Amino acid sequence: MSTIKKMKMQALQKGAAKTTQCAYQRQGDGEKAMKKDGEALRVACLGAGYFARFHYEAWQGLQRVRLVGACDRDLEKARATGFPAFDELKTMLKMARPDLLDIVTPPQTHLAAIRMAIDNGVKALICQKPFCNSIEEAREAVQLAEAAGIPLVVHENFRFQPWYRAIRQALDDKLVGDLLQVTFRLRTGDGQGPEAYLDRQPYFQQMPRLLIHETGVHWIDTFRYLLGEPDAVYADLRKLNPVIAGEDAGYFIFDYPNGARALFDGNRLLDHAAENCRTTLGEALVEGTLGTLSLAGDGSVRLRSFGSTEEKVLLAARKWQGFGGDCVKNLICHVVEGLLDGKPLENEARDYLKVIAIERALYRSDREGMKIREFESA
Repeated sequence: MSTIKKMKMQALQKGAAKTTQCAYQRQGDGEKAMKKDGEALRVACLGAGYFARFHYEAWQGLQRVRLVGACDRDLEKARATGFPAFDELKTMLKMARPDLLDIVTPPQTHLAAIRMAIDNGVKALICQKPFCNSIEEAREAVQLAEAAGIPLVVHENFRFQPWYRAIRQALDDKLVGDLLQVTFRLRTGDGQGPEAYLDRQPYFQQMPRLLIHETGVHWIDTFRYLLGEPDAVYADLRKLNPVIAGEDAGYFIFDYPNGARALFDGNRLLDHAAENCRTTLGEALVEGTLGTLSLAGDGSVRLRSFGSTEEKVLLAARKWQGFGGDCVKNLICHVVEGLLDGKPLENEARDYLKVIAIERALYRSDREGMKIREFESA
């Protein structure tokens, strides 16, 4: 291995070790910061369900943030967060006066919450995925935020998982040469039998679109993060568990102008080799002319050079504190740094419309049994 390649791998390993740390140094360049030096960002959360707990845990661990409210239609759930509790959003917005509202509720609530937050003076918004109930609602939400001049970020957090940050850095450093193929095998192991999903997210059983709309959408965004925008997509989806409404297995493929391809192979009934199948939700290969990156179920990333059997660890396995390698905290840190330090924001809602457009194209591809190219404009 060349000296330059060794130096790049050493730098990548050091950088990967810092992926869950928030940087708080003020930047000299970038967009105008939201708050004056020393002022805490006032944050309120809408929603106190299963996944919202990861949001509350992330927010309360940040030094430059003050969590001023938790709202849920079930007031006891809001109280259980330990923060000022409300059961009506409008009341929380008026009493808590947050700078930022973090929306952690189902898609059908998003547009109304965004409109109410803007009408009540909120200066920034984060909204969980799936973003809004339709692409028409998503467009309207984007237009409302842009007209008000406030940032709206979609909480699509998988690109902030440390293993995908490490893989992206390895690609930028050309450690695999010319990239030809990315493959992710989703194997959550939670989709078998009549009790599937009931212990954590029971509404999964009633969702008419499950595998792609709820889960595979993460890799629509992750593939865009790693490879850029595809020029064609194809999907073949199926339902294996008869007790659910939507699809729970299938494939989708992204074609790229340079000949590279990305393959998502999903099956929620099967598992993969991991102590906790929810860490990475599956396994990945990133293959190029000079080598292959592999992502294991424990979150480790390894590099094998072309023609060799030896592997170099780029990101070691570890016990991550939060969900998915602390990706919720990582995204929230990214937004805080964007608002307070003027750093560029990823996953702004205008750009995320492309993810929704690709998702729609995948379902169309499955219905029509053909490759879809007309999805560039959301």
